[in-house]
Amino acid sequence: MSVEVPRGIGRRGLVFGALTAALACSRGERTADGGLPPLPVSNSVRLLEWDLGQKPWGRARAVIVVPSWGRADARFPVLVALHGRGESVKTPAEGAMGWPRDYAMVRAYDRLRSPPLRETDYEGIVDPSRLADANAKLARRPFGGLVVACPWLPDVRPATTGDIAEYAQFLLGSLLPRVRAETPSLSSPEATGIDGVSLGGAVALRIGLTRPDAFGAVGGIQPALSEGQNAEWTALAQGARARRPGMKLRLLTSHEDYFRDAILGVSRAWNAAGVAHDFAEVPGPHDYVFNRGPGSIELLLWHDRALERSSL
Repeated sequence: MSVEVPRGIGRRGLVFGALTAALACSRGERTADGGLPPLPVSNSVRLLEWDLGQKPWGRARAVIVVPSWGRADARFPVLVALHGRGESVKTPAEGAMGWPRDYAMVRAYDRLRSPPLRETDYEGIVDPSRLADANAKLARRPFGGLVVACPWLPDVRPATTGDIAEYAQFLLGSLLPRVRAETPSLSSPEATGIDGVSLGGAVALRIGLTRPDAFGAVGGIQPALSEGQNAEWTALAQGARARRPGMKLRLLTSHEDYFRDAILGVSRAWNAAGVAHDFAEVPGPHDYVFNRGPGSIELLLWHDRALERSSL
């Protein structure tokens, strides 16, 4: 599904249109008989479904994607992956399946474990040069794997840190400690990342940049940023780097992303301020087909390279 945003609608109308489109897309993710898609099956990972109890902002649910290979003593970096607003308006149990099921992360995991990647793995949305680069990287260094924590994200406002303070505390005080206690995961901040798409991308950036003590890599895929926030995001990034100089940062947008101009503006502001980061603009819309194709592959491949693989 795509929604055309009329010219001259303005920043507030643009963001509203984008989030409305995401919500409409979420309602379309049904099988032919009106049911929800089945849980994915994989030879590479196992899925843990957790209920972490009632919180002030809603029911805390999470799906944890855990590698099912490696030696008994193998340990993997941890990535917190936040979904888009379409999943925020679902029930917590269904919304938590955003990345693993609805965005085809499990399929992406399997394909990264068995390269070369093909154009169909990106749902046909990839430049030949970027596909070749991804395969070259995998040939030089095979995909090592991540424990990916996919919590339900309530329909919060990412504009200020105060709006997400309680949710951030849940991630850091409840979810990550349990992930480290019950999965084969590494525990250092340098082995821990946070990222997300759309609403989840904006929330991931804000939490990651305000808590550099907890994360070694922070990213946003098509993050729902607003124009006019360059100074704020630059101050957050500079503050994070002052506290963790080695933090890795990434922004990714696409040609038809509703938030492209705002993301590009933040990237340029970071460059001007000397905030080193990875930036990519790739083909594709702001839609489920992007999440199922480039979204999951880009998410997993970047953090697989960015995060440390040894405890400090």
